[in-house]
Amino acid sequence: MLTDSFGRVVRDLRVSVTDRCNFRCSYCMPAEGMVWQDRAELLTFEEITRVVAVFSSRLGVEGVRITGGEPTVRAHLPVLVRQLASLPSRPDLAMTTNGASMRLMAEDLREAGLDRVNISCDSLRRERFAEITKRDALPAVLDGIAAAKAAGFDPVKLNCVLMRGVNDDEVLDFAEFGREQGLSIRFIEFMPLDAQDKWQAGAVVPSREVLDTIAGRFPIEPVAHGPEPASRFRYADGAGEVGVIASVTEPFCASCDRVRITADGQFRTCLFALDETDLRAIVRGGGSDDDLEAAIRGAVAGKWAGHQIGNVTFVRPPRSMSQIGG
Repeated sequence: MLTDSFGRVVRDLRVSVTDRCNFRCSYCMPAEGMVWQDRAELLTFEEITRVVAVFSSRLGVEGVRITGGEPTVRAHLPVLVRQLASLPSRPDLAMTTNGASMRLMAEDLREAGLDRVNISCDSLRRERFAEITKRDALPAVLDGIAAAKAAGFDPVKLNCVLMRGVNDDEVLDFAEFGREQGLSIRFIEFMPLDAQDKWQAGAVVPSREVLDTIAGRFPIEPVAHGPEPASRFRYADGAGEVGVIASVTEPFCASCDRVRITADGQFRTCLFALDETDLRAIVRGGGSDDDLEAAIRGAVAGKWAGHQIGNVTFVRPPRSMSQIGG
């Protein structure tokens, strides 16, 4: 078991496989001027598998989520999924994707051993979607959602980052879409990791407001849940569920159970961490699994109490979301 000095148990590992994406959402990466990492700087599939094996077999991590950037732009991604699914200490395997390539990959990923998929979509209106992502790809994303369902992923979760004055008028549209399509919608508060560094508290749509809006149309009731960040609610009429992730207005740092590895092998104990531990250097420098375990335990032991968003002490991380991993 891997615990920090506050007694929080680490159960969930986010592994970024690339900093690249086929969309240009401003809260993830700048519209231009992005400096991509050289392929040689990224962990190989074998290196990722080795590190994940240490987390799952030695440290008790139960779930691994593949992220980016956009993970599906990494060539031969099903190969990595198959390697991870073949580990003796096999963790639950999930992936967060923008869904645009799921029609091409859903069956292969499912066959390789991927258990769950979250698809990010911040607007159901084609012109607005194109404005947010700088790509007219909403039809491809919607088709990707259908492909994920057809491949047997159940449930398919849909992540929506709400931003005041941008897409906050689509809460009920997403709720209705989720109910009709059998999707579990997750509304996520806008966090200060945007590539343009223009985040303001006024751009955050509080999760309580979202829930009140939904409840005004569709009665909902809370669902008991564990350490996962989403507060979940079921529709009273049985038409599925919806969730909110209130990372800004109602921080869940006290029960956080996740850590992250960037595409270039840097270990982060918090999404907003200012320090990183270089696991790539250990792997490529001939370090043993004992060395990896010691470095991970040392980093987690120093994990801070919380991210401090909204306080004068908050310092924005130097990396944007696409460089960290979702």
